[in-house]
Parts: sequence; structure tokens; C-alpha cells
Amino acid sequence: MILLQVNQLAKYYGADLILSNIKLELQTRDRVALVGRNGAGKSTLLKIIAGQLSHDGGEIIKPKEVTIGYLAQNTGLESNLSIWEELQTVFEPLRAMEKNLRQLEEQMADPAAIADTNKYERILKEYDQLQVKFKEQGGYQYEADIRSVLHGLNFPDHSLMIASLSGGQKTRLALGKLLLTKPDILILDEPTNHLDIDTLSWLEQYLQSYDGAILIVSHDRYFLDKVVTQVYEVSRKQIQRYMGNYSAYLDQKAANYERDMKLYEKQQQEISNLQDFIQKNLARASTTKRAQSRRKKLEKMEILDRPLGDEKSASFSFEIEKQSGNDVLTVDSLAIGYDEEKISAGISFRVFRGESIALVGPNGIGKSTLLKTIIKKLTALAGNILYGTNLAIGYYDQEQAELTSNKRVLNELWDEYPLKSEKEIRTVLGNFLFSGDDVLKIVSTLSGGEKARLALAKLMLEKANLLILDEPTNHLDLDSKEVLENALIDYPGTILFVSHDRYFINRIATKVVELSRDGSNEYLGDYDYFLEKKLEQEEIAALEAAASAAAAAKKAGQEDASEKSSYQQDKESKKLERQRKRKLEEIEMKIEGLEEQIQGYEEQLCDPEIFQDHEKVLGITQLNEKAKQELEHLMEEWAVLAE
Repeated sequence: MILLQVNQLAKYYGADLILSNIKLELQTRDRVALVGRNGAGKSTLLKIIAGQLSHDGGEIIKPKEVTIGYLAQNTGLESNLSIWEELQTVFEPLRAMEKNLRQLEEQMADPAAIADTNKYERILKEYDQLQVKFKEQGGYQYEADIRSVLHGLNFPDHSLMIASLSGGQKTRLALGKLLLTKPDILILDEPTNHLDIDTLSWLEQYLQSYDGAILIVSHDRYFLDKVVTQVYEVSRKQIQRYMGNYSAYLDQKAANYERDMKLYEKQQQEISNLQDFIQKNLARASTTKRAQSRRKKLEKMEILDRPLGDEKSASFSFEIEKQSGNDVLTVDSLAIGYDEEKISAGISFRVFRGESIALVGPNGIGKSTLLKTIIKKLTALAGNILYGTNLAIGYYDQEQAELTSNKRVLNELWDEYPLKSEKEIRTVLGNFLFSGDDVLKIVSTLSGGEKARLALAKLMLEKANLLILDEPTNHLDLDSKEVLENALIDYPGTILFVSHDRYFINRIATKVVELSRDGSNEYLGDYDYFLEKKLEQEEIAALEAAASAAAAAKKAGQEDASEKSSYQQDKESKKLERQRKRKLEEIEMKIEGLEEQIQGYEEQLCDPEIFQDHEKVLGITQLNEKAKQELEHLMEEWAVLAE
């Protein structure tokens, strides 16, 4: 089913044309990415589709019953309620229905109502209809859905007041609230901001099974590869569609450009040959007819435009002024935090020259704090950091906190390197896409992407031999990320970085250090290798737990599980997975049984022989409430196991 069509849409800002002849279609269960450079108009198009902005030409066709849910970049949820109370507001109609059901149950238990047969029949009929409607609309499921989303988005304490949350947490909660509304079309502008890797993985799985259509703008290539099946590229005010995920889009785009260039070059050669023949033979009596024929052919020919290829990209490389020693950093039993409040402790790892190390771990574990402690912006609470010889550190701050001055872009760089000529400074800025009047912009007014590029320009000029990077790909468009990756791959120094961009980690990292509250673990390899080893560790832990349970069973005089063959032990992890699935099936059967039981109680309450007996009505109502509570508990258990 077609949910939405955009036909020949145009958008102006003042006299400037932003979008032209935009065509886009969304069908049920479509997974669509919108990609393009920063400033290409992606967010503008999302706002127009979501009804947040007007358009200046074309049309948007959408059936009235189709609902749209839109989450803008960094949209924070503002509320005076607690997390749980706020997310319950999504289900107000169901909660009102539930309240009506309770009121009707009270009326059914009222002796006066029981005595009036007609009135009681009317109450029973209303109750029956409402109860069926409540069940069909997910009345017995919605609280489990809330818990599942809060668990996936890492909100363990549901009682926290929203006003006390950080900006990033409010953004995550806004995402959670939107997911619970389950609109037919889900429009997400940079939904992966403020999500750690575990939460990103959960969101990927959630969106893969989402019943509606999804339209996403994201700079997270790993995320796009996992979720989307179509890509629309916005470039030079136009839009073009590609089938497949992000990687398939890149391959198709490159193949299309190569094909178009070959066709263009072939036609150019043909044109040149025709023009040559016409010029040499038009004046000759013996060949003039053939020359005229070729001229007519040339006049009728539809001339192909030269393929435009990619828009201008940033261009830079990182160099070093001097080589560091082989031992770059030794972190030993380090404890980190703020104002004596410890965040993580027992952190130990070594950094050697030429390594590229990714720091990973959940939000709030202290990754950025560790980097700031290493560069001495924060004081270590315990332990030691040993620095190698000839070390020159360059630091990139994810918040660009240093870039708040009222200087012009040109002076921000030139004041730090006054011995360079204006031409040299302009050339550097030009490599980072600051051209013409861009260099005269005030630094504090720059966009996030512009500040990121300026910070990288400053970092490049430092020629440090150890780069410490805190979320270097934040605010960069997809093309700029690729340029940065290539520059870092060719960098002759050492890199220590924090990133939630798993694609970036895979390309850059030679080692992964995972932080936890009570220490750190090292993995030699990229992000995919880290995931593989983590999975192995989880399987080993499961086997050890099974072995421990077997030992306990033996001690209690039960069957000695340790007598299983080595083959069976190797298959223990698969057995545990089967147990999980069986447990899920058991719970689902219990849920089905309870729902039938509840239905039975409802029917008993409608039985004339029973509803005339006040004590029986009271007893059945109590059993009904108990069954509903048990059902809610099972739904919670099912949500945890199903993840």
C-alpha cells in the first residue's frame, strides 16, 4: 500500500532554490534512507513531509488515515512527569478504557444493579464490548511495551523525573515515546545521536521488525546498512533513488558514474569524428552529400551532459613533526571522575607507536573523562599515566568547546600560526571547504559541521604524533567522514579515540579497549572482531554457569550433569538458546491460557445465575484481578527474554 507520494516538490528560502523537482514514494514497510551533504536540504525535506514546513511547488499525497511520527535532530522531551508517567500518556485512550472497565466491574458488583435485571444486562453488554475492544487494541500489552522500550534505550530507573535528565537522555526518551506511538510513517532525523553501541544495536533490531514505513536521515553508515533497503540521495537540489542498503548505494553510484562517463566520452568522440568529416568534405562536390547527411545527424543528436560526479570534498592529511618513542602511553590502575566522585576505576592498558585504539563502552562509563584525564584537563583520582618520550598530543573535543570565539574563521587559524601567509591559511581552510566569504564568518555562529571541519583544520596544523579524538565523526556528513578516515589511515603517528560510529571503528581501529565501572579489557582487532570475542566470552560464561549448576546438582545428590560427553558440552550454548526459546514458548502458552481464563471470568460475570450472587461476583472479580496481574508479570518476563 502506498502511504505517501511526493511529486515535483520545490522549496525556496527567500530567492534561493533549496529543493527542485523532488519525487519520493513510501509504501508499507519501506525502509528508506535520505543521504547527502550537510546543507543539501535533507532535514528541510523531512520537515516538509512531516508537515512542519511549507513547500513552494509540487504536491504531497497522503491518505487521511495514515499517521506520521517525526523526530527532529536533538529533540529533547520536556515534562514535569516521571519517565514512566510520561510514556503512559501515549496510551491515554487505553488507560481511559481500563478505568471504564474497573468502573463497570464495580457496578456489576453493586447489589442494586444486580437486582435490576435490565440495567445489569445493559452493563454486562457494555462491559463485554469494551473488554473486547481493550484487548484488540493492546490493553494487556502496553505496559510491557513501555518496559521493553525503556530497557532497550537504557532507562533502568523508570521513576526518575524528566526534568532531572541530561539533554542526551531527554533526546533518547523522545525517541522512545515516538516509537511507542507506532505511526504508519516513522520519520527520524539523526536518531543515533546520543546512543551508545548497545542501544544502537537494540534500535536496529527494533526498526527491522517495525510494521510501518521508516524514513531516516543518518550519518551512521553501519546503522544504515543494517536497517534500510532504499536510499534517496539529495544532491544539487535534485533527488535520485537507489535500491539496497548504504553500501549498495555507494556501489551503484560509482557504477552509474563510470557508465555515464563512458557513454559521454564515446559520444564526444563520435561528435568529434562527425565534425572532422563535415569540415573536410562539405566543400567537395563528390562528398558534399555525405557531409550534409552527417551534419543533419549531428544536429538531431541529443547531446549528453558531462557526468557531474561527486560534489567538492574536503581534502587533508595529518602529518607529524617528530617521531615519538615506541612506548606512547601506559595507563596503570587508573581511577577517573569529577570532584572526587569516581566514575570508573582499575583502568589499565598500554599504547604503542603506530597503534589506533578505540575506546568503547556504554554512555556514562567515562570514555570522554578518560581522554580528558590523559590530556591533563582532569586530575586522576588514583593510579598512574606514564607518557612516552618525544610525545606531542593533539586533542579533538566532541563538543568543540574551544570554538566559541568571536573571531573570524580566518583569524581563528592565523592567530595561532602568525608566521604563515594569508594565502597559506586560506589554502588550508579551502581544503576543509571554507572558501571565499566563508573564511570571514564568525566562529561562534558556525554550524556543528563547520565547527568540526575548523577543529580538524587546527588539529592538522599541530602535526602532533599522538591524536586523541573524542567522537571525531560527530557533525560530519558521510563524505567528510570518508575523507577523515582515509587521512587517519595514512597518518604515521598513534591514535586513541572514542567513537560510536561502528563503521569508522572498523576502518580505523587496530585495537579495542572496552571500559567498565571496575576496569578495562583489550581486544586486538577491529569492532567486528571485538563483537566476535564478546560473543565467545558470553558463550563461555554460559558454559561455566551450566557446569556450576551441574556441580551443584551433583552435590545435592541429583543426576551428575558433568558426565555429559565433550560433544554435548560443546553444544551447551545451543542448548541454552533452545532453553530460552522453550521458555518463551511456555510463557506464550501461559499468556494464552491466562487470556482465556480472564475471558472465562468475564463470561461468568455475565451469567445471570452468578451475577445475582453478590459473593460469587466478588470472588470471581478478585480471581480476575489476580489473573490480570499474573498476565502483566508474564508479559514483562516475555519482553526481557524476547530481546
